[in-house]
Amino acid sequence: MPNQIKFDEKMRKAIVQCSRCSFCRAVCPIFDLTKRPIANASGKMILLKELMEGKLPLTESVAQAFLRCTTCMNCTTNCPSGVDPQEMVKSMRKDMVGAGFNNLFKAMGETIEKYGNIYGETERHDWGRKKEKAPYTLFLGCVGTYREEESVQETLRLLDILKVDYTMVDEVCCSGVLEDVGYSIKEDLARRNIIEIQKTGAKTLITTCPYCYRVFKEHPSYKDLGLEVKHITQFLKDFDFKVKTDKKVTYHDPCDLGRHAGIYDEPREIIRKIAPNFVEPRRTRENAMCCGAGGGFRGAFAKESVRIARNRLSQIIEDTGAEILLTECPSCLHNFRNAKRQKQKIEIYNLTEFLAKLYQEKTSPAKEAA
Repeated sequence: MPNQIKFDEKMRKAIVQCSRCSFCRAVCPIFDLTKRPIANASGKMILLKELMEGKLPLTESVAQAFLRCTTCMNCTTNCPSGVDPQEMVKSMRKDMVGAGFNNLFKAMGETIEKYGNIYGETERHDWGRKKEKAPYTLFLGCVGTYREEESVQETLRLLDILKVDYTMVDEVCCSGVLEDVGYSIKEDLARRNIIEIQKTGAKTLITTCPYCYRVFKEHPSYKDLGLEVKHITQFLKDFDFKVKTDKKVTYHDPCDLGRHAGIYDEPREIIRKIAPNFVEPRRTRENAMCCGAGGGFRGAFAKESVRIARNRLSQIIEDTGAEILLTECPSCLHNFRNAKRQKQKIEIYNLTEFLAKLYQEKTSPAKEAA
């Protein structure tokens, strides 16, 4: 096995460009948790420099160090030297797999290929929303489908309340996550999704998962999709909602929806329509801290991932004193709900899920009697 990987000109330039200022420490969720210099982007760039100059052999422990990254992009956003460390991390993960270090995600790729989802589930919930033709197709993604079914059910109910003419398909994992962890997207699964979606005759594909949104919009494997792709917050932002809440509400920006996709305003436009007492956390929009679920980190380091979510949740509660925390990402929702302590009274929902619950409260017998 080679102990050195090849560094092209672009990588060498980026490694030298890093000024080692360690500004990234302040925004790295893993450094915030561990306080270990190797955890943040600056530490990884130093590690790359040692590898590039032949001062350090490529070993299993070195390869593992590059798995400790959520690819949240906060380091890239805040780098004063203009370096893109999270892209360097993803590139190194691929190179290290190529060098023979089959990391923890090889099994996940095999699971996706065999079962069509990241969890290896053999049964999929029948949501009862399939039509032969419809102007809109809804795509849920793995986490929503198999881990946050209750939230999904509420989202579907909201679309029904709003009289959206949509359908669903026998979707399989978009498999874009494999690109973040050193492997390649599953082309056969991408083709299956394209065929199923195009059968519906839809003009617009709506995704509830920000990562799926990015894959459908950006990955070459989906270039022949032929539909407009919208995240569900983009789709719903112009609706006139007939419900409101007096509770103090705050919002967490998912990394994939915010820094990666640039969608900040649409969720807030929706929230301001329904929540007059909306308050922002101190770290918000492009500076929002990661929940710890991305970049394969939750799959590789589940306990640490939940601890990062717990840190972020504590920050939000301390900053805002909110009664309701909203997001619009099944992975963030799942991680926050796993991280929430019993003594913490804040309620956590996806925005679409919360909207459906407000409609339910409005039409409940208790409300009507009052």
